[in-house]
Amino acid sequence: MSVLAEEPGNPAHAVFERFLRAGECREVLGCFGELCQQLGLRGSGLQLYHGLKAALNYWSAKALWSKLDKKAGHKDYDQGTACTSTKCLVVGAGPCGLRAAIELALLGARVVLLEKRDSFSRNNVLHLWPFTIHDLRALGAKKFYGRFCTGTLDHISIRQLQLILLKVALLLGVEVHINVQFKGLVPPTGKGKASLRGGWRALLQPSSSPLSHYEFDVLISAGGGKFVPEGFKRKETRGKLAIGITTNFVNRHSQAEVEVAEISGVARIYNQKFFQNLYNKTGIDLENIVYYKDDTHYFVMTAKKQSLLKKGVILQDKADIESLLSPENVNRDALLSYAKEAANFSTNYRLPKLEFALNHRNLPDVDMFDFTCMTRSENAALVREHNGARLLLGLVGDCLVEPFWPLGTGVARGFLAAFDAAWMVRRWAAGTPPLEVLAERESIYQHLSQTSPDNTHKNISQYSIDPATRYPNINLKAIKASQVRDLYLVGMAEVDHHRRSDNRLSAAVSGDAYEELLRWCQASTAGYRGVAVTDFTTSWTSGLALCALVHRFRPDLVDFDSVDPQDPIRTHQMMLDMAEQELGIQPVLSSAEMATMAEPGRLGLITYLSQFYEAFKTSPEAEEVTKKPLSPRGTRGAILFLSKLQKNRTLTHKRAQAHLCRRGKAPSQTPWAAGKALGQGGCQHPRATPTCPLPPQPPARGESSDACYFCGRRVYILERASAEGRFFHRGCFQCRRCGATLRLGDYAFDEEDGHFYCSLHYPNPPGMDLPQDKPAVL
Repeated sequence: MSVLAEEPGNPAHAVFERFLRAGECREVLGCFGELCQQLGLRGSGLQLYHGLKAALNYWSAKALWSKLDKKAGHKDYDQGTACTSTKCLVVGAGPCGLRAAIELALLGARVVLLEKRDSFSRNNVLHLWPFTIHDLRALGAKKFYGRFCTGTLDHISIRQLQLILLKVALLLGVEVHINVQFKGLVPPTGKGKASLRGGWRALLQPSSSPLSHYEFDVLISAGGGKFVPEGFKRKETRGKLAIGITTNFVNRHSQAEVEVAEISGVARIYNQKFFQNLYNKTGIDLENIVYYKDDTHYFVMTAKKQSLLKKGVILQDKADIESLLSPENVNRDALLSYAKEAANFSTNYRLPKLEFALNHRNLPDVDMFDFTCMTRSENAALVREHNGARLLLGLVGDCLVEPFWPLGTGVARGFLAAFDAAWMVRRWAAGTPPLEVLAERESIYQHLSQTSPDNTHKNISQYSIDPATRYPNINLKAIKASQVRDLYLVGMAEVDHHRRSDNRLSAAVSGDAYEELLRWCQASTAGYRGVAVTDFTTSWTSGLALCALVHRFRPDLVDFDSVDPQDPIRTHQMMLDMAEQELGIQPVLSSAEMATMAEPGRLGLITYLSQFYEAFKTSPEAEEVTKKPLSPRGTRGAILFLSKLQKNRTLTHKRAQAHLCRRGKAPSQTPWAAGKALGQGGCQHPRATPTCPLPPQPPARGESSDACYFCGRRVYILERASAEGRFFHRGCFQCRRCGATLRLGDYAFDEEDGHFYCSLHYPNPPGMDLPQDKPAVL
């Protein structure tokens, strides 16, 4: 019969309970060291875990062992023998580094983890996808943190998440060392036999650390976006300016605080009244705000620059974002006041005595930064070889892909990357040729930035480190071994980043499909003046190649001889509109991007041209081109029909307005335009009759297909839709006036104000009035 933890005869049980409840990094490590000493256990790895399990067999510990045993019993780990001869170094004890270390330990590898700090101080709260909640529960999260995702809660503070994962890692035999900083790699110095040449080591600070002599053959970097090992190149993506503010307040867990409702996300587009009231009463102008309760009261918001300038938070307006948000250009006291005022208003002043929580510098935990600047590594892994010793390097966390973390993608995609890295190490340990390991890792990496709860497997209980359990229809050979040769570095050679980027882009549509599409485009445009297709970049900038491609199959749609090669943007816009309206082919890039095609946009062009290939589905060499229009199939055909119907309806309405102007009558104004004429904001019904306006100039089309026309945030190809030359998230495509979701082919667009409307709220025919609507409030 097991003895209860509280009994004085079992001091190890009491220490174990203190370990489970420990709330600081150093306290966790201290309790674990004391526990091992109490039980007389030494060593690391799964051997240590089995020793702990045998020594602590009372009821409280058994509940945790059963969960960890079930996890460790998965076939991917081969009973903890898959990587028994592999020695790993993990840099960084953030959530992703710890999660990767746990997987490597379960595979049977020796795992050493370094962390330059000695405390976990990040209060910010992370939104959790369903699979991350399930994953953490399977690791025993509730045992370490009783309030983990109780009820409908789906978030956790970074600090608490780190504590949970640290405890699991220690129990599974991961060796954790704090106050040790990774500074670089030390290659093997000797030659000849492996026993003589030695292995790869780390350059550490302090140099006196005993880990300076630790030799390893796998390095996993989870050191954050500012630390990336040599050999990896990062690229930056920047969208429309969005200034984010995060702040944390002390949570005393009083009854009054418990009763305040969280705000899972309020955006201006859905609740204009709330944000207008906030601005009118406080002068604070926000795009959105989120409020979560955890260890702290956590708020994250996107503030408008002009509001920050007027409130004195930003001292001077500057074109350069780094200078704009630099510490010397920010009034810290005004920022604190701004954040507190926004938090008070959004919770209806129901949080008593808001007091700022302190960060790791012992200062009020408020931060302001550029939300839209995100960076990612061009590749997820590489191999170095020196004097015959190989080292596999992999990235996880922010140093792989810097997330737009307020949407909750960071920790979810971070965990997915940790699983992918563990799978890579498993393949490496199994003796898979290095180039095959790299090619497979890069094939998987292509999916990471597009993953969401909607496009990953729904059976989350089956998720494992095997990518096939998580990503539907994944092609693990999308990138060939021949395309990653430049990721295998011999000696101290540098990476040819340009060549690597070129190889990976080609592989995005798989080598054979890429070549087939290029040959088809060349054959379809052969013989046209000024057209010579040799690639998917500069060959298409003038617009002539696209005109020739369409003219070959549908000469009724394009007068090729009248195309002006000196005005490529106009030519491309004409072709984008024609393809959407006549063929049902949705744009992927803007006309400006197509006219200045460069390497970063090449994948978008390939995606776009693939739609023409599917629509025409023939080769000019195989059969004579027919002038009979080709009928698009399925959904594309429905969109095409509705687009033409909408186009005809819009033209009819415009003709009616023009006819009224010629008769001296004024057409009814759009609700939005009328509101502006009266000096009001929002969608207001006109109360005055303006004079007949001059023909409006069409607004400029979106210059970038990467930014959503409505919310300004990054929009990826797989979630991108377009109408009237504008690109947007499908979920953002809503009526300007009532907020109803619009469908492609069933919308109205006002060229004068640049807004989209549903049929009910589109500018009304003469003589018809609609009652004035109140702003939509959720």
